[in-house]
Amino acid sequence: MALPLRHELKYFIGRPQYLILRSALQGVLRLDPHAARRGGEYSIRSLYFDTVFDSAYYDKLNGVKDRDKYRMRIYNGSQTEIFMECKTKVESYISKRSVKIPRSLADQLIAADPAGLEFTSNGLLRDIFREMRVNLLHPAVIVDYDREAYLHPAEEVRITFDKKLRTGLNSIDLFNTGIPTLPVLDDEMIILEVKYNRALPQYIADLISFCCPEIIQTAISKYTLCRRYEGKEA
Repeated sequence: MALPLRHELKYFIGRPQYLILRSALQGVLRLDPHAARRGGEYSIRSLYFDTVFDSAYYDKLNGVKDRDKYRMRIYNGSQTEIFMECKTKVESYISKRSVKIPRSLADQLIAADPAGLEFTSNGLLRDIFREMRVNLLHPAVIVDYDREAYLHPAEEVRITFDKKLRTGLNSIDLFNTGIPTLPVLDDEMIILEVKYNRALPQYIADLISFCCPEIIQTAISKYTLCRRYEGKEA
């Protein structure tokens, strides 16, 4: 089955731009329900995986157009709501597969042990089995940040402000909320992401351009930023 492909635009913005754009968006978009229940934003922690060749890292740096990136993700420090995901980039489009997994399987995959997944009916988990067996896929880095998200039903628009990007300082202990994390960006720097299906509604595009007239679309990878901060060579 073909994966649904979406546009994903990324920008670095400063806090003044964020405050202006957020105020404008609040008039036309609705706050993500997950954020609304937690005072406006929620926390995301991802444990990214890479191969023995660091394929995801170097494919990103080298601008490879078609690539996969595997991660395990939890929200707000949850010990039970755990998702294994693969984010796929195809030319300028992105898609994501996600499956909820039990803690026992999460611990097994963090140990880079895919035993038993060859029998699963889930395509994503079968792919992880293959990657762990063939390319020695293994945990690489923890990525933490706080997210404020706004939604619009037209073209499934999702606009997010990702703040306080932090790295887990060489730890892969996803469920340990006490591990030290270090900021990767200046506190005033925020990552703006704009996702949509076929076309971004013009009035939303105009709103972003009006509020942030000088922003430049950038190929931002939180995974790459965190690995480089921890000393991975380009």
